[in-house]
Amino acid sequence: MGDLAKDLTSGTVGGAAQLVVGHPFDTIKVKLQSQPAPLPGQPPKYAGAMDAVKQTIAAEGPRGLFKGMGAPLATVAAFNAVLFSVRGQMEALLRSEPGAPLTVSQQVVCGAGAGVAVSFLACPTELIKCRLQAQSALADSGSVGVAMKHGGPMDVAWHVLRSEGGVRGLFKGMVPTLAREVPGNAVLFGVYEALKQYMAGGSDTSKLGRGSLMVAGGLGGAAFWLFVYPTDVVKSVIQVDDYKYPKYKGSINAFRRILASEGVKGLYRGFGPAMVRSVPANAACFLAYEVTRSSLG
Repeated sequence: MGDLAKDLTSGTVGGAAQLVVGHPFDTIKVKLQSQPAPLPGQPPKYAGAMDAVKQTIAAEGPRGLFKGMGAPLATVAAFNAVLFSVRGQMEALLRSEPGAPLTVSQQVVCGAGAGVAVSFLACPTELIKCRLQAQSALADSGSVGVAMKHGGPMDVAWHVLRSEGGVRGLFKGMVPTLAREVPGNAVLFGVYEALKQYMAGGSDTSKLGRGSLMVAGGLGGAAFWLFVYPTDVVKSVIQVDDYKYPKYKGSINAFRRILASEGVKGLYRGFGPAMVRSVPANAACFLAYEVTRSSLG
């Protein structure tokens, strides 16, 4: 089995594991990110992550924590296949000879290149996911476009294609998506490789156990979010913004307005659930990827 096919298969399995483990945390993150700023003297819709969990389960049942999972589940194969395959092909280009290990800095370059490629899949997928996840948080916002009730991923996609500029509408938030995925994946794969080499005591990491792979993957995922989280907040608010009466004129405008109205803490709404999610989700992803790839010979 060729390296490309191995990366395609292993990336798909890793992505599925990441999605199942991490999606409920992601739902709470998006709800906290997208809830409207409260009026003066009034409390926010959600007091915090646990309050968002309680309100979601009370209103929608446990299934509410998995809302919006259809869109990324439908594309998880393509997303992770592209991520790990592009990274694998870049690794092959940078190797001095077949099988030679790469340095941490070379893995950073590979991660950045993979981030560019996956952005074109991530943007429309996350727009649909965020619209579904944010419905309840935006229900009282008074904005008809974003507060309307969608029946599922295809309903959101059809609405955007019909009423928000066609295919171009599905790529709303592409700039912050690139600004998240490129540096984020550079950090993710760089930290992952650095930790593997540290635990292995050298560049040969082939003998590392599953526990070590989980630690490296989990901490790599945490580093991703630590590095790019404010960009993710900007992406989310732009993607759920009203098409006809937008609150934000673009990424820079959204960044400035959030900072002006809420301070730095506004750029970290939902940070807790994101960090809690990142470690187990990425640990599951990298473990599933490495084990699957190893089993393929």
